[in-house]
Amino acid sequence: MKIALLPGDGIGPEIVGAAQKVLAALAADGLAVETESAPIGGAGYDAAGQPLPDATLALAQRADAVLLGAVGGPRYDALPRAVRPEQGLLAIRKRMGLFANLRPALLYPELAASSTLKADVVAGLDLMVVRELTGDIYFGEPRGRRTTENGEAEGFDTMRYAESEIRRIAKVGFETARRRQRRLCSVDKANVLDTSILWREVVTAVGRDYPDVALTHMYVDNAAMQLVRNPKQFDVIVTGNMFGDILSDEASMLAGSIGMLPSASLDAAGKGLYEPIHGSAPDIAGQDKANPLATILSVAMMFRHTFARTDVADRIEGAVRAVLAQGLRTGDIALPGERTIGTRAMGDAVVAALKERKRL
Repeated sequence: MKIALLPGDGIGPEIVGAAQKVLAALAADGLAVETESAPIGGAGYDAAGQPLPDATLALAQRADAVLLGAVGGPRYDALPRAVRPEQGLLAIRKRMGLFANLRPALLYPELAASSTLKADVVAGLDLMVVRELTGDIYFGEPRGRRTTENGEAEGFDTMRYAESEIRRIAKVGFETARRRQRRLCSVDKANVLDTSILWREVVTAVGRDYPDVALTHMYVDNAAMQLVRNPKQFDVIVTGNMFGDILSDEASMLAGSIGMLPSASLDAAGKGLYEPIHGSAPDIAGQDKANPLATILSVAMMFRHTFARTDVADRIEGAVRAVLAQGLRTGDIALPGERTIGTRAMGDAVVAALKERKRL
């Protein structure tokens, strides 16, 4: 199993470093894992003058799976848009055809008090956001800036979806729901947007092939409200790129911290790029404060979805549960007065729990 490691910027190298410890522990147990690292984002710009260097893309395409940290930072904010770190992330998704983004929001019982909502509202939370990743307003053309006839600056972006793009992500949503509680909520803005009218039509049509899955539709503004009002009503949410970006970040706070949420971005064959959903957190970079658990859980998703090694995924997720049960916390998931540990110590604790689970 050849894994490309793309640490990126900010806390990226620290959290990927913790995940590397987990991979090394699995390799020591006899799992055939090989890793190779390359720069992306701001680190890619520093190394090669572009946020997705050609060598990085080639490595990612050769690998069986990709683990990414995070991109971006204030030192790159003045760069032209075409070479900003975030363009490296968008480009690798597009170039690798990673159209399906799976973002689980699972509340561990030990973190119920860390959620921004009351414990009884979020206890038992387990939902999945299926986000379309290579279309919508982030990629639509035309886009840019111009000066109007009256001399005013104007920016414009195009929200665009083709029927085939909607159909393939809808199928992922239905298949995901079929493996869970068989409930799928499609989120759009069909009362306002032509793009969403087409979205709803296509998702409804695909739903006829999945009579065992209960399909509902919800406007995105209502979905945002319902996520904080009654999040456990959802099983699987399928939605477009921009709506999914916003809703999945909102869902992360239900689970206690954005530092707990992994993600998988998959192509049509199941090859994936795996990353935590949080950003590069430049304010704490290099301080051993970042929570590496979302990155480690992204490794579990890698073994589950790309390598079809559910046993390994279960073992990693079990190790994370064990360290939480032991009361180990990084700052983002700690309650006032609780003792916290750093990125490296949390990574070491997960490795120790992995070894203990092997003995059991």
